[in-house]
Amino acid sequence: MRPATVPALLLASSLIISTITMPESPVAAQSPDDALRSRAEITDYEETTRYEEVRAFLAALKKRSRALHLESFGATEEGREMPLMVMADPPARTPREARASGKPIVFIQANIHAGEVEGKEAMLHFSRRLLLGDLQPLLKKLVIMIAPIYNADGNERISTDNRAAQYGPVGGVGTRENAKGLDLNRDYMKLESAETRALVGLFNRWDPHLIVDLHTTNGSYHGYHLTYAPTLNPTADARLIDYARGKMLPAIQTAMNQRHSFRTYYYGNFATREALGREVNSFREPREGEAQTRVWRTFDHRPRFGNNYAGMRNRLTILSEAYSYVDFRRRVEVTEAFVEEICRFAAAHGREIPALIARVDRDAARSTPMEGGVEYELQALPEPVDILVGAVRRVKNPRSGKEMVAMIEETATPARMPDYGLFAAKRSVPLPKAYVFRNEEGLKTIAERLRAHGVPFERLKSAQELEVESFTIERVTRAGRVFQGHQEVRLAGARRMERMKFPAGSILVPMNHAKRALAFYLLEAESDDGFVNWNFLDDYLEKDAVYPIYRIVR
Repeated sequence: MRPATVPALLLASSLIISTITMPESPVAAQSPDDALRSRAEITDYEETTRYEEVRAFLAALKKRSRALHLESFGATEEGREMPLMVMADPPARTPREARASGKPIVFIQANIHAGEVEGKEAMLHFSRRLLLGDLQPLLKKLVIMIAPIYNADGNERISTDNRAAQYGPVGGVGTRENAKGLDLNRDYMKLESAETRALVGLFNRWDPHLIVDLHTTNGSYHGYHLTYAPTLNPTADARLIDYARGKMLPAIQTAMNQRHSFRTYYYGNFATREALGREVNSFREPREGEAQTRVWRTFDHRPRFGNNYAGMRNRLTILSEAYSYVDFRRRVEVTEAFVEEICRFAAAHGREIPALIARVDRDAARSTPMEGGVEYELQALPEPVDILVGAVRRVKNPRSGKEMVAMIEETATPARMPDYGLFAAKRSVPLPKAYVFRNEEGLKTIAERLRAHGVPFERLKSAQELEVESFTIERVTRAGRVFQGHQEVRLAGARRMERMKFPAGSILVPMNHAKRALAFYLLEAESDDGFVNWNFLDDYLEKDAVYPIYRIVR
């Protein structure tokens, strides 16, 4: 087979990477004392670090470095405090100090799915290097925040039955869900778990410029050590999408190959072109001899996923997916290297990134016209690309006896195919000037959730007659199966202008702020991931009824 090559990215055929000067040293090339070693290191990568061990590790770091501020950003469903590391030189102990520094604020979360433990181990090792080792110069350029063990409850449910097919750790991992059985990476819009409410509260307080979410994928047998994604929803500001795809991610991919010899590309799975309209989990690779066209296909545009949610908040974001069939040690190493290169890039563009975010926020505050999608479709990149096809072998777990799948790292064969890595809005509507709804009992939860998301609103001080756009429901479609405890809903209907009276205390949600795309996605009648979809408004949804949230369009 031909040797592996890294596929060329659009808009990045020739790219010069600027970085700050820093000693070149391999990942985890230090010899820390036992207090600063993860369980993964202590057990030769047979086991993963437990919750109390993470806390002890952070406490040991705190004793050795003044650049580290430690706090809890909330508690899990079972009452475990979720630790937050804030690292900067000089120290930043509050959001005000972080913003006053003028540096990019980079937030990294690990272990949202506690069976995907590579990010947790990698961030312990990475923070050790930031505070005590070769990466200390980064803290002069950045404020780096790390939540190393987000799904702490799931982390403690370690079993060799969880994600048994991935290539280690042989001692087992935690669960995907939290203690309530919720997938935290599907909870960003509905905010039903204590963990997600705490995380979104962190975003509201610290307001990072760049949000990084660390995962591990176990899909198609591709040839990459790690895949990644920016925000995928085109309702996010186009300048953020263009910066991520046109500049930031191509530079990081090049650095991963040149500095670390890791193969990386945009997240995806193999699918058939004929299956593109179906849900992600229904895809399958074409069988041998099938006359179907194989394509590379990304996952989902909805902001229930963290990378898309960050885009709705007008922030840069990167989803990281280490390849689960790579050896556990190598998965930790590639994740650490990826975060290192993200931070190197952010440090090298320390004025550009905050300036970009400020421009995007400023335009939102001025109510610059924009449209929001209510129906979306996948789109391929303009030209096919070389996607690396991998191979695997079977290995027995010596502790459980179960069969694991191991990547054959030297086998990565380029195959040219369409890359369906983009979404486009099939149908859009202009964002209104504001939304308005009565503050009645059935809608109080809407106001509470808006407040939790950090979406600003006000209450009418007196009764007012307003010209509004109403939405009359013509069709209510409910999903055939329950997902995360919900039977999802979509609406179709007709809009018309009318004058209506709203009593004092009614809720007015202006749309001249940084989170206006998020407010649109939550409140819009036809949204595919808002309050309608997640059953918050079921009592109001029937044919010929008027949707209870109105748009002010003039």
